[in-house]
Amino acid sequence: MPEIKLIVDEDNTDIRLDVYLAENTPLSRTAIQKLIKDNQLFLNGEIPNKKVKTQLGDIVNFSYEEKTLTDILPQDIPLNIVYEDEDLIVINKPKDMVVHPAVGNPDGTIVNALLYHCKELSDVNGYYRPGIVHRIDKDTSGLLVCAKNNEAHQKLSEQLKDKTCYRKYYAIVSGVIENNEGEIDAPIGRSEKNRQMMCVTPKNSKEAITLFNVLERYDDSCLLDVELKTGRTHQIRVHMQYIHHPIVNDQRYGKKIIDETGQYLHAYMLSFIHPRSNERMEFKTEMPEYMKQYILNKGGKYVR
Repeated sequence: MPEIKLIVDEDNTDIRLDVYLAENTPLSRTAIQKLIKDNQLFLNGEIPNKKVKTQLGDIVNFSYEEKTLTDILPQDIPLNIVYEDEDLIVINKPKDMVVHPAVGNPDGTIVNALLYHCKELSDVNGYYRPGIVHRIDKDTSGLLVCAKNNEAHQKLSEQLKDKTCYRKYYAIVSGVIENNEGEIDAPIGRSEKNRQMMCVTPKNSKEAITLFNVLERYDDSCLLDVELKTGRTHQIRVHMQYIHHPIVNDQRYGKKIIDETGQYLHAYMLSFIHPRSNERMEFKTEMPEYMKQYILNKGGKYVR
């Protein structure tokens, strides 16, 4: 019987508990509400009201009989490992690969591969997310750090919150941006029309800041170097849509669709303080081939 334990992060505050859990576990809202009604779900050690909203740092835990998702099994899936030691592992995630299991994606994920490769992983984020400190969208490629123990996980999570963990992306966006650089400071929250989407909104939102520099311009698009100052869900994709320059090939937020393989967005740089040595570490990875090919087809030269 799987046991779920979640700690509410800053991206998921002020949301009804059943909605939050339906979005972050394999269970439906109906199943979550039944667990609450049956006194089988605990919020900070107590039985919650079904209408309670989440707060930063809330601890939710419960067990349930699994009916829709099998146990997570180790799978011999190749990992592009950039760095590894006793506390953490840095992976260059390919596009079109899910980070952790969920309904519809029970296996073939980064977590399945990690369980095969590593003897131990942190369990801070619960049964279905061992080792997962932060996520990258399925259709985004790039660097991801995972924790092998809870102490490393907690320290890396703190860096994400206090913004001492830095992340940079290559993004190819629709349209030509005239300014060489820019800052997008616009709060992001969940869409009231579609809970699986995010949007810029003043209602139930969190501060979101994205910096960008234009690296190259093409006839109908341009290449950006993007830095996240905050880490909201779908932040770059939402902010680029907000300024009317959505990510090329973004099926959800975009308008220039080339194929079905996913958005032209790659997390190329990751920097953080090592949880044991306290030394700053920085990792970079090359732009993926599909982005390089797009640039070359447009007559561009920036293909690092």
